[in-house]
Amino acid sequence: DTVVVQEGGYKVRTLGTNARRFFIGLADGAAQARAKPSKPPRPRAERPPPQLEWRDAARPEDIAAVGAIVASTDMFSADEVAIAEELVQERIARGPVSGYEFIFADLGGRTVGYACFGPIPGAVDRWDLYWICVRPDTQRGGIGRELMKRAEAAMTTHGAKRIYIDTADTEKYIPTRGFYRSIGYKIAAQLPDFYREGDGKVIFMKAIA
Repeated sequence: DTVVVQEGGYKVRTLGTNARRFFIGLADGAAQARAKPSKPPRPRAERPPPQLEWRDAARPEDIAAVGAIVASTDMFSADEVAIAEELVQERIARGPVSGYEFIFADLGGRTVGYACFGPIPGAVDRWDLYWICVRPDTQRGGIGRELMKRAEAAMTTHGAKRIYIDTADTEKYIPTRGFYRSIGYKIAAQLPDFYREGDGKVIFMKAIA
């Protein structure tokens, strides 16, 4: 039910016209309210965020992708970027005989991180992590840790007993060294001025049970 109360104070000459228009509008509104409501538009289904995909097969397009990832960190020289690309080329050309194994992390069809590792020539059950690199815009999302986890699992499957990682002792590598410590690696050796004056090498090691 609807109750309408009209107060005084209106102009008498226009009161009838105003009241008529008011009740016409009220009747139209009531008729629309009684009508069957139309279905609201179906909301557009949102596309779920892309999921990380992992693979160990190197593809020709990974040569450029690896170079772009390494260069994007601003941590390596042009020569080092070229070396990273060369390892992918070696793996594609020679397969497992190359001594280089890979784990790639793909997000939304784009390679955002990778790890490269292999057995140390002349050493028994000793493996080297040559590269681990994640694009800066996807860091701090756990990709680096998952790459290490998968790389260690692959090396262990191949019989690795000890895993070694080389890095620099300069200030800009403090986060890198902290990352290795946080996942159980310990410093096995330090070589001052190895790369150049004031730029030494730090060798990390983890024993695999």
